[in-house]
Amino acid sequence: MREIEIHVAEHYGLKGLRETILQIAEDDQGRLRPDILENIDEFHIGGAEATSRMLDAIGLQQGARLLDVGCGIGGPARRAAQQLAARVTGLDLTEGYVALAQELSERSGAAGQTEFVQGSALEMPFEDGEFDAAMMLHVGMNIEDKPRLFAEVARVLRPGGIFVVYDVMRLGDDQPQFPVPWAATPATSFLEAPHSYRAAGMAAGLQVVKEFDRGAEAEAFLQMMRARAMEAQAAGRPPAPGIGMVMGADAPVKLANMAQAVRARVVAPIEIHFRKPGPQERLT
Repeated sequence: MREIEIHVAEHYGLKGLRETILQIAEDDQGRLRPDILENIDEFHIGGAEATSRMLDAIGLQQGARLLDVGCGIGGPARRAAQQLAARVTGLDLTEGYVALAQELSERSGAAGQTEFVQGSALEMPFEDGEFDAAMMLHVGMNIEDKPRLFAEVARVLRPGGIFVVYDVMRLGDDQPQFPVPWAATPATSFLEAPHSYRAAGMAAGLQVVKEFDRGAEAEAFLQMMRARAMEAQAAGRPPAPGIGMVMGADAPVKLANMAQAVRARVVAPIEIHFRKPGPQERLT
């Protein structure tokens, strides 16, 4: 593992996360409550709704192979297994995330359709053409070498395969205030503009199919989270389960900095769909 990848993995290696999640998500019989878990394990702007929207766009056949690059604790992978009846492989740098993702899948009844592997997105431990599609949700901000990332995704995709990227991207020259959810300092933050993603994809032989700026949805989502937190605080209740649980004690500061950057149009979550052409197709 490269030095920068070690620092990224350490950023996400929150101690006690497993115990915290199980304490909140288990019912009286020790079963996981899906309605609670989905508010925690979908660690990106828009949560489960954003994941479901992207999965609809991918539109895989039953039993198809899907790769989740930077899978975290496995929420999107489990949703894909359920929504698409796909076989999903999650890849993540953080060993603790991979172990927890596997446990949550086993306890959610998704172990037969999901598997989780610890490894680097820049050197994927998979065969050429192994997957029918791939997705990456809020991951590229931690990867400096995006050309190599796209080259690896292109390598493991079959011809005709789809790659959906949903990342926080830079809209100008400014940077957000740190810390943010993906980085405590600029040292592990590698924000790029959408044109850099498009260029990296095309250099890897992928076609750009469509692109969406999800900034408006992001602002509404972050405002909703803030309103719920303030309501709970006013009522003297603990905050409702949410993605802040995965961020540690400084989650409120990270989320506030993110919200400010989204409002100021410094960054926005951008969704880009790529496709790997078949051998007889020309790249356009």
